[in-house]
Amino acid sequence: MSWELDGRLAADTVLVADSSAFQLRLLNDHRYEWLILVPKIANVTELFELPSLHQQQLLQICNSASEKLLGERHCDKVNAGYLGNVVAQFHFHIVGRRMDDPAWPGPVWGHSARESARDEVIAERCEYWRALRLV
Repeated sequence: MSWELDGRLAADTVLVADSSAFQLRLLNDHRYEWLILVPKIANVTELFELPSLHQQQLLQICNSASEKLLGERHCDKVNAGYLGNVVAQFHFHIVGRRMDDPAWPGPVWGHSARESARDEVIAERCEYWRALRLV
């Protein structure tokens, strides 16, 4: 079976970068700098199901993105992880948090409905993350 992005991820996110192994996507929510990393392997729902190389690459990408979120993007904290309770397809969240964001200090997951960003905000964020060539 070939890999296909879950429709809910496609609807809520914007493609930032695409490689043979991963898609890097941005959640369309103006309140958070929220990246989603999706391995391009069919039928994977858990981290341990990824091949070791993909697990290593995921960690490297997460580390690089986290460093940028805390540095150049001026976030106070990074929340990273995967849940899969709503969208079973494995995807990894890397969320830049600020002490003044509406969910602080609690988790962003389930806090409130997504609030779409203006086109120029999405464009700036995508341009920034694409230029880093994380995937």
